[in-house]
Amino acid sequence: MLLVYTHKISPRVKYAFKHICTRILGIEVGFTTTIENFIAHDSLKMSYTKQQLGNEFFVKSHDVMFEQGLSDVEVNVQDWGDTKCFFSTGDQGFLPFDIFAASFYTLSRYEEYLPHVKDEFGRFTATESIAYKHKFLHQPVVDIWAYKFKNALQKQFPNFEFPLKEYSIKPIIDVPTAYNYKLKGIMRTIGGALKDLVRFRFVGLYRRFTVLLGFKHDPFDTFKYILNRQKLSRFKFVFFFLIGDYSTYDKGINANKKNFVSLIKHVADYCFVGLKTSYFAIDDVSILKKERNRMEEIINRPLRASRQSYSRLNMPESYRNLIDLEIKEDYTMGYVNHVGFRAGSCTPFLFYDLDYEVQTPLMVNSYHVMDHALLKNKSLLDKKKTINEIIYQVRKVNGEFVLVFHNYTFSDSPRWNGFKELFNIVLESAQNE
Repeated sequence: MLLVYTHKISPRVKYAFKHICTRILGIEVGFTTTIENFIAHDSLKMSYTKQQLGNEFFVKSHDVMFEQGLSDVEVNVQDWGDTKCFFSTGDQGFLPFDIFAASFYTLSRYEEYLPHVKDEFGRFTATESIAYKHKFLHQPVVDIWAYKFKNALQKQFPNFEFPLKEYSIKPIIDVPTAYNYKLKGIMRTIGGALKDLVRFRFVGLYRRFTVLLGFKHDPFDTFKYILNRQKLSRFKFVFFFLIGDYSTYDKGINANKKNFVSLIKHVADYCFVGLKTSYFAIDDVSILKKERNRMEEIINRPLRASRQSYSRLNMPESYRNLIDLEIKEDYTMGYVNHVGFRAGSCTPFLFYDLDYEVQTPLMVNSYHVMDHALLKNKSLLDKKKTINEIIYQVRKVNGEFVLVFHNYTFSDSPRWNGFKELFNIVLESAQNE
């Protein structure tokens, strides 16, 4: 166990140390404010305070770790080897930066509580983040800092054996609508056909009726292919089905359709199944509760995970609503149009509520690539390069690579040419572990 001496054991200190030490490096951590206990400890130990006690391993603490609520924190990003960091400690201590304060800042999404410009869907955008502005969005900096900390500790405690951690993957399959033409109901089918007719989309009209008459396969029905890929992988895929009511933003399948329910049950036999919450559920806990209950009736077990429609997050209300409904995991944290690490980490972390100053039980699984972000790359070669660069960054710190693909991404649509190959690159990246 690593024993940390500090002048005040604040919730922020415990939160940051536990993520870096326990979740990333795999070592238990304890805290003390008593010097005698610190001196008596005969294993890994360090002080985390303003002044070094003697010649022990020491990291100078930043004031933000002992505050409550939000303040006007100065973030001065500087180079640190092949990465970047902030909250410099000057010449004092064994690390040039307070990585615990910097990690707390990025994991808590401190900047998302501060005034910022939202996009048309009310989302915090990548371009508003310090990671984008200072060009470190492409790196899981928290994990990189953790390994720098580990290397410094090993020099001080050469006989201590750190546990080994393996690179892993978590493929997310987002299902806003399971079918493009099937199970849409008479009115939506007629409306869709008329729209094709008015816009002279005769190819679309032909496809619609060949699918509905059973002559062709629905282009969004790629579940057999995905489940076959699951059977060859040791990592469980996580499916998120939209079962909310029809609206301007959500145009999924009615959850009362027997064939749709059968599909969800079938997928749940092989993969984890979570809830893709509807657009308006983010602001209305009663809608969220209705959708949770609906999904639990289908999968016949407590709902464990959710993902918000359009990757919308209102901090901290969105996460509080999930906690109130005892949903354990969320997969919304990420950027739809940018590849990278929104929370700076490729290790799942617990949501810290900055208003209440408390670590919550909600596990945040931040995703690093969404299929839509890869469309920016014109050629398949560029897409492969982007995917491989993120894989490289995650593998370097033995993290967990989370990507979000949709069921329609595996269709034969020209827009998604090569995406099956990209998906396979990710699956194969974990085969050598």
